[in-house]
Amino acid sequence: MTNRYDEHDPEAWDRPRRRTRPRTKDRPSYDDAVAAVVTTVDRGRLTCLLPDGTVVMAMKARPLGRKGVVVGDHVRIVGDTTGDDGSLARIVLVDERLTVLRRTADDTDPVERVIVSNADQLVIVAALADPEPRPRLIDRALVAAYDAGMEPLLCLTKSDLADPETLLSIYRPLGVRHVVTQRGADVSDVRASLVGRTSVLVGHSGVGKSTLVNALVPAAMRSVGIVNAVTGRGRHTSTSAIMLPLPSAEGPADGWIIDTPGIRSFGLAHVDPNHLIRAFDDLHELTESCPRGCTHGFGEPECGLDEAEGDQRDRVESFRRLLAARAPREGD
Repeated sequence: MTNRYDEHDPEAWDRPRRRTRPRTKDRPSYDDAVAAVVTTVDRGRLTCLLPDGTVVMAMKARPLGRKGVVVGDHVRIVGDTTGDDGSLARIVLVDERLTVLRRTADDTDPVERVIVSNADQLVIVAALADPEPRPRLIDRALVAAYDAGMEPLLCLTKSDLADPETLLSIYRPLGVRHVVTQRGADVSDVRASLVGRTSVLVGHSGVGKSTLVNALVPAAMRSVGIVNAVTGRGRHTSTSAIMLPLPSAEGPADGWIIDTPGIRSFGLAHVDPNHLIRAFDDLHELTESCPRGCTHGFGEPECGLDEAEGDQRDRVESFRRLLAARAPREGD
Protein backbone atom coordinates (compact mmCIF):
# COMPACT_ATOMS: atom_id res chain seq x y z
CA MET A 1 0.00 0.00 0.00
CA THR A 2 1.47 3.33 -1.08
CA ASN A 3 1.37 6.54 0.93
CA ARG A 4 -1.25 8.94 -0.43
CA TYR A 5 1.06 11.92 0.27
CA ASP A 6 4.46 12.63 -1.22
CA GLU A 7 7.33 14.13 0.76
CA HIS A 8 6.55 17.68 -0.40
CA ASP A 9 2.90 17.63 0.66
CA PRO A 10 2.27 19.42 3.99
CA GLU A 11 -0.48 16.91 4.82
CA ALA A 12 2.26 14.34 5.29
CA TRP A 13 3.60 16.33 8.24
CA ASP A 14 0.40 16.43 10.26
CA ARG A 15 0.60 16.07 14.05
CA PRO A 16 0.89 12.35 14.88
CA ARG A 17 -2.01 10.66 16.62
CA ARG A 18 -1.84 9.65 20.26
CA ARG A 19 0.42 6.76 21.22
CA THR A 20 2.38 7.01 17.99
CA ARG A 21 5.90 8.18 17.35
CA PRO A 22 6.47 11.17 15.08
CA ARG A 23 7.65 10.21 11.64
CA THR A 24 10.51 12.69 11.93
CA LYS A 25 11.55 15.75 13.89
CA ASP A 26 12.17 17.65 10.68
CA ARG A 27 9.39 19.86 9.39
CA PRO A 28 9.04 21.39 5.94
CA SER A 29 10.34 24.95 5.58
CA TYR A 30 7.99 25.86 2.73
CA ASP A 31 10.81 27.75 1.02
CA ASP A 32 9.18 26.97 -2.31
CA ALA A 33 5.71 28.17 -1.23
CA VAL A 34 4.16 30.81 -3.50
CA ALA A 35 2.90 34.14 -2.12
CA ALA A 36 -0.77 34.95 -2.72
CA VAL A 37 -3.65 37.08 -1.46
CA VAL A 38 -7.03 35.60 -0.47
CA THR A 39 -9.83 37.28 -2.42
CA THR A 40 -12.85 35.15 -1.49
CA VAL A 41 -13.75 32.44 1.03
CA ASP A 42 -16.58 30.05 0.25
CA ARG A 43 -17.29 26.95 2.37
CA GLY A 44 -13.70 25.91 2.83
CA ARG A 45 -12.57 26.84 -0.66
CA LEU A 46 -10.45 29.97 -0.91
CA THR A 47 -9.75 31.94 -4.06
CA CYS A 48 -6.18 33.23 -4.10
CA LEU A 49 -4.53 35.74 -6.41
CA LEU A 50 -0.86 35.26 -7.31
CA PRO A 51 1.46 38.23 -8.03
CA ASP A 52 1.35 37.44 -11.76
CA GLY A 53 -2.46 37.61 -11.81
CA THR A 54 -3.12 33.86 -11.79
CA VAL A 55 -6.26 32.90 -9.86
CA VAL A 56 -5.84 29.72 -7.82
CA MET A 57 -8.34 27.72 -5.79
CA ALA A 58 -6.97 26.48 -2.49
CA MET A 59 -7.85 24.96 0.86
CA LYS A 60 -6.23 25.16 4.29
CA ALA A 61 -3.58 22.57 5.02
CA ARG A 62 -4.27 20.48 8.09
CA PRO A 63 -1.29 21.80 10.10
CA LEU A 64 -2.99 25.22 10.25
CA GLY A 65 -5.56 23.65 12.55
CA ARG A 66 -8.28 26.04 13.66
CA LYS A 67 -6.44 29.12 12.43
CA GLY A 68 -8.89 31.04 10.30
CA VAL A 69 -8.09 32.42 6.87
CA VAL A 70 -10.05 35.48 5.74
CA VAL A 71 -10.31 37.77 2.74
CA GLY A 72 -7.26 40.04 2.58
CA ASP A 73 -4.87 37.54 4.16
CA HIS A 74 -1.41 37.26 2.63
CA VAL A 75 -0.68 33.54 2.47
CA ARG A 76 1.81 30.99 1.15
CA ILE A 77 0.54 28.14 -0.97
CA VAL A 78 1.98 24.89 -2.30
CA GLY A 79 0.74 22.24 -4.69
CA ASP A 80 -0.97 22.94 -8.00
CA THR A 81 -0.72 26.69 -8.54
CA THR A 82 -1.46 26.64 -12.28
CA GLY A 83 -5.01 27.88 -11.83
CA ASP A 84 -6.31 25.23 -14.26
CA ASP A 85 -9.90 24.03 -13.92
CA GLY A 86 -10.14 21.41 -11.20
CA SER A 87 -6.76 22.25 -9.70
CA LEU A 88 -6.46 22.75 -5.94
CA ALA A 89 -3.54 24.16 -3.96
CA ARG A 90 -2.99 24.21 -0.18
CA ILE A 91 -2.45 27.20 2.08
CA VAL A 92 0.38 26.29 4.44
CA LEU A 93 1.26 29.65 6.01
CA VAL A 94 -0.57 32.87 6.85
CA ASP A 95 1.61 35.99 7.05
CA GLU A 96 1.30 38.36 9.99
CA ARG A 97 -1.72 40.64 9.59
CA LEU A 98 -1.10 44.40 9.52
CA THR A 99 -4.70 45.27 10.41
CA VAL A 100 -7.68 43.18 11.46
CA LEU A 101 -11.30 44.35 11.24
CA ARG A 102 -13.32 42.49 13.87
CA ARG A 103 -16.83 42.39 15.19
CA THR A 104 -18.78 40.25 17.62
CA ALA A 105 -22.28 38.86 17.20
CA ASP A 106 -23.47 41.18 19.99
CA ASP A 107 -21.99 43.26 22.79
CA THR A 108 -21.88 40.37 25.25
CA ASP A 109 -20.37 37.80 22.90
CA PRO A 110 -16.73 37.09 23.86
CA VAL A 111 -16.00 35.47 20.49
CA GLU A 112 -14.43 37.84 17.98
CA ARG A 113 -15.12 37.34 14.30
CA VAL A 114 -12.51 38.59 11.85
CA ILE A 115 -14.20 40.18 8.83
CA VAL A 116 -11.16 41.06 6.71
CA SER A 117 -7.45 41.68 7.19
CA ASN A 118 -4.71 43.96 5.85
CA ALA A 119 -7.04 46.79 4.81
CA ASP A 120 -6.08 50.38 5.61
CA GLN A 121 -9.42 52.14 5.05
CA LEU A 122 -12.96 51.41 6.25
CA VAL A 123 -15.61 52.94 3.99
CA ILE A 124 -18.87 53.28 5.93
CA VAL A 125 -21.66 53.47 3.33
CA ALA A 126 -24.87 55.09 4.58
CA ALA A 127 -27.94 56.28 2.69
CA LEU A 128 -29.35 59.71 3.47
CA ALA A 129 -32.86 58.35 2.86
CA ASP A 130 -34.63 55.15 1.74
CA PRO A 131 -33.60 53.67 4.16
CA GLU A 132 -33.10 56.33 6.79
CA PRO A 133 -29.54 56.69 8.14
CA ARG A 134 -28.68 54.93 11.40
CA PRO A 135 -26.12 57.07 13.23
CA ARG A 136 -25.57 54.52 16.01
CA LEU A 137 -24.55 51.89 13.47
CA ILE A 138 -22.21 54.42 11.86
CA ASP A 139 -20.78 55.17 15.32
CA ARG A 140 -20.14 51.48 15.92
CA ALA A 141 -18.40 51.08 12.57
CA LEU A 142 -16.21 54.09 13.41
CA VAL A 143 -15.27 52.49 16.73
CA ALA A 144 -14.30 49.28 14.92
CA ALA A 145 -12.19 51.26 12.43
CA TYR A 146 -10.30 53.20 15.11
CA ASP A 147 -9.78 50.02 17.14
CA ALA A 148 -8.36 48.24 14.07
CA GLY A 149 -6.01 51.10 13.19
CA MET A 150 -7.86 51.81 9.94
CA GLU A 151 -8.74 55.24 8.59
CA PRO A 152 -12.53 55.70 8.28
CA LEU A 153 -14.28 57.27 5.30
CA LEU A 154 -17.98 58.13 5.45
CA CYS A 155 -19.67 57.60 2.08
CA LEU A 156 -23.17 59.11 1.92
CA THR A 157 -25.40 57.87 -0.89
CA LYS A 158 -28.76 59.05 -2.31
CA SER A 159 -28.01 62.73 -1.75
CA ASP A 160 -30.74 63.45 -4.30
CA LEU A 161 -33.26 62.45 -1.60
CA ALA A 162 -31.96 64.39 1.43
CA ASP A 163 -29.48 67.08 2.48
CA PRO A 164 -26.21 65.47 3.68
CA GLU A 165 -25.34 68.36 6.02
CA THR A 166 -27.59 67.10 8.83
CA LEU A 167 -25.63 63.86 9.11
CA LEU A 168 -22.24 65.38 8.36
CA SER A 169 -22.57 67.88 11.20
CA ILE A 170 -22.60 64.97 13.67
CA TYR A 171 -19.19 63.68 12.54
CA ARG A 172 -17.38 66.90 11.67
CA PRO A 173 -15.88 67.31 15.18
CA LEU A 174 -14.20 63.90 14.83
CA GLY A 175 -12.53 64.92 11.58
CA VAL A 176 -14.03 61.98 9.67
CA ARG A 177 -13.38 62.27 5.92
CA HIS A 178 -16.45 62.01 3.72
CA VAL A 179 -17.69 61.74 0.15
CA VAL A 180 -21.23 62.29 -1.09
CA THR A 181 -22.86 60.66 -4.10
CA GLN A 182 -26.30 60.09 -5.57
CA ARG A 183 -28.04 57.54 -7.73
CA GLY A 184 -26.83 57.46 -11.33
CA ALA A 185 -24.23 60.19 -10.74
CA ASP A 186 -20.52 60.14 -11.50
CA VAL A 187 -18.50 58.36 -8.79
CA SER A 188 -15.13 59.94 -9.54
CA ASP A 189 -14.97 61.60 -6.09
CA VAL A 190 -15.50 58.24 -4.42
CA ARG A 191 -12.92 56.61 -6.66
CA ALA A 192 -10.35 59.29 -5.87
CA SER A 193 -10.67 58.41 -2.17
CA LEU A 194 -9.95 54.74 -2.92
CA VAL A 195 -6.93 55.04 -5.22
CA GLY A 196 -3.79 53.48 -3.81
CA ARG A 197 -5.57 51.93 -0.83
CA THR A 198 -7.17 48.68 0.27
CA SER A 199 -10.67 49.68 1.31
CA VAL A 200 -13.40 47.68 3.04
CA LEU A 201 -16.98 48.73 2.31
CA VAL A 202 -19.54 48.16 5.08
CA GLY A 203 -23.13 49.27 5.49
CA HIS A 204 -26.55 47.88 6.23
CA SER A 205 -28.69 46.44 3.42
CA GLY A 206 -30.32 48.80 0.96
CA VAL A 207 -27.89 51.73 1.28
CA GLY A 208 -26.59 51.31 -2.28
CA LYS A 209 -23.30 49.58 -1.49
CA SER A 210 -23.55 47.02 -4.29
CA THR A 211 -24.66 49.71 -6.75
CA LEU A 212 -21.59 51.72 -5.79
CA VAL A 213 -19.29 48.72 -6.24
CA ASN A 214 -20.75 48.04 -9.68
CA ALA A 215 -20.12 51.66 -10.69
CA LEU A 216 -16.52 51.49 -9.48
CA VAL A 217 -15.82 47.98 -10.80
CA PRO A 218 -18.21 47.33 -13.73
CA ALA A 219 -16.99 43.74 -14.11
CA ALA A 220 -18.01 42.93 -10.52
CA MET A 221 -21.73 42.52 -11.36
CA ARG A 222 -22.76 42.49 -7.68
CA SER A 223 -26.44 41.76 -7.07
CA VAL A 224 -28.52 44.82 -6.24
CA GLY A 225 -31.50 44.65 -3.87
CA ILE A 226 -34.42 46.93 -3.05
CA VAL A 227 -35.68 48.48 0.18
CA ASN A 228 -38.88 47.08 1.69
CA ALA A 229 -41.49 49.86 1.67
CA VAL A 230 -43.06 48.58 4.92
CA THR A 231 -40.03 47.89 7.12
CA GLY A 232 -37.64 50.38 5.53
CA ARG A 233 -34.94 47.71 5.48
CA GLY A 234 -32.96 46.37 2.59
CA ARG A 235 -32.59 42.77 1.51
CA HIS A 236 -29.20 41.07 1.77
CA THR A 237 -27.78 40.68 -1.73
CA SER A 238 -24.06 40.10 -1.06
CA THR A 239 -23.58 36.85 0.82
CA SER A 240 -19.80 36.81 1.27
CA ALA A 241 -16.87 39.22 1.23
CA ILE A 242 -14.97 39.60 -2.02
CA MET A 243 -11.79 41.51 -2.87
CA LEU A 244 -11.87 43.34 -6.20
CA PRO A 245 -9.20 45.33 -8.06
CA LEU A 246 -10.01 49.00 -8.70
CA PRO A 247 -9.65 49.25 -12.50
CA SER A 248 -6.94 51.44 -13.96
CA ALA A 249 -6.73 52.67 -17.54
CA GLU A 250 -2.95 52.33 -17.43
CA GLY A 251 -2.61 48.66 -16.47
CA PRO A 252 -2.19 47.53 -12.85
CA ALA A 253 -5.01 48.03 -10.37
CA ASP A 254 -5.23 51.47 -8.73
CA GLY A 255 -6.25 49.92 -5.42
CA TRP A 256 -8.44 47.22 -3.92
CA ILE A 257 -12.07 47.18 -2.79
CA ILE A 258 -13.42 44.58 -0.38
CA ASP A 259 -17.20 44.37 -0.58
CA THR A 260 -18.88 42.78 2.44
CA PRO A 261 -22.43 41.51 3.07
CA GLY A 262 -24.92 44.02 4.48
CA ILE A 263 -24.87 44.22 8.28
CA ARG A 264 -27.72 44.60 10.76
CA SER A 265 -25.51 44.96 13.85
CA PHE A 266 -21.89 45.58 14.77
CA GLY A 267 -20.95 44.01 18.11
CA LEU A 268 -18.07 45.71 19.92
CA ALA A 269 -17.48 43.45 22.92
CA HIS A 270 -13.80 43.23 21.96
CA VAL A 271 -13.10 46.98 22.07
CA ASP A 272 -11.17 48.43 25.02
CA PRO A 273 -11.94 52.14 25.68
CA ASN A 274 -8.30 52.77 26.60
CA HIS A 275 -7.26 51.41 23.22
CA LEU A 276 -9.88 53.48 21.41
CA ILE A 277 -8.73 56.79 22.91
CA ARG A 278 -5.28 56.27 21.37
CA ALA A 279 -6.80 56.94 17.95
CA PHE A 280 -7.22 60.60 19.01
CA ASP A 281 -3.81 62.01 19.92
CA ASP A 282 -5.10 65.30 21.31
CA LEU A 283 -7.68 63.62 23.53
CA HIS A 284 -5.27 60.91 24.64
CA GLU A 285 -3.00 63.60 26.10
CA LEU A 286 -5.88 64.88 28.25
CA THR A 287 -6.47 61.43 29.76
CA GLU A 288 -2.98 61.25 31.32
CA SER A 289 -4.45 62.77 34.49
CA CYS A 290 -7.41 60.36 34.64
CA PRO A 291 -7.75 58.17 37.75
CA ARG A 292 -7.14 54.44 37.37
CA GLY A 293 -10.12 52.64 35.85
CA CYS A 294 -11.54 55.73 34.13
CA THR A 295 -13.53 54.81 31.02
CA HIS A 296 -13.55 58.42 29.72
CA GLY A 297 -17.31 58.23 29.17
CA PHE A 298 -20.16 60.51 30.16
CA GLY A 299 -20.39 61.09 33.93
CA GLU A 300 -16.91 59.76 34.80
CA PRO A 301 -15.62 61.62 37.90
CA GLU A 302 -12.33 63.51 37.53
CA CYS A 303 -11.92 62.47 33.89
CA GLY A 304 -9.19 64.41 32.13
CA LEU A 305 -11.45 64.94 29.10
CA ASP A 306 -13.50 67.37 31.19
CA GLU A 307 -10.54 69.78 30.91
CA ALA A 308 -11.11 70.25 27.17
CA GLU A 309 -11.61 73.84 26.05
CA GLY A 310 -13.04 75.60 23.01
CA ASP A 311 -13.75 73.54 19.91
CA GLN A 312 -12.12 70.51 21.56
CA ARG A 313 -15.20 70.17 23.78
CA ASP A 314 -17.26 69.20 20.71
CA ARG A 315 -14.63 66.61 19.87
CA VAL A 316 -14.84 65.18 23.39
CA GLU A 317 -18.63 65.02 23.13
CA SER A 318 -18.35 63.15 19.84
CA PHE A 319 -15.77 60.75 21.25
CA ARG A 320 -17.96 60.01 24.26
CA ARG A 321 -20.86 59.38 21.93
CA LEU A 322 -18.74 56.72 20.21
CA LEU A 323 -18.03 55.15 23.60
CA ALA A 324 -21.75 55.16 24.40
CA ALA A 325 -22.45 53.42 21.09
CA ARG A 326 -20.69 50.35 22.50
CA ALA A 327 -23.65 49.82 24.85
CA PRO A 328 -26.33 47.63 23.26
CA ARG A 329 -29.71 49.13 22.46
CA GLU A 330 -32.67 47.41 20.87
CA GLY A 331 -33.04 48.08 17.16
CA ASP A 332 -29.33 48.74 16.48
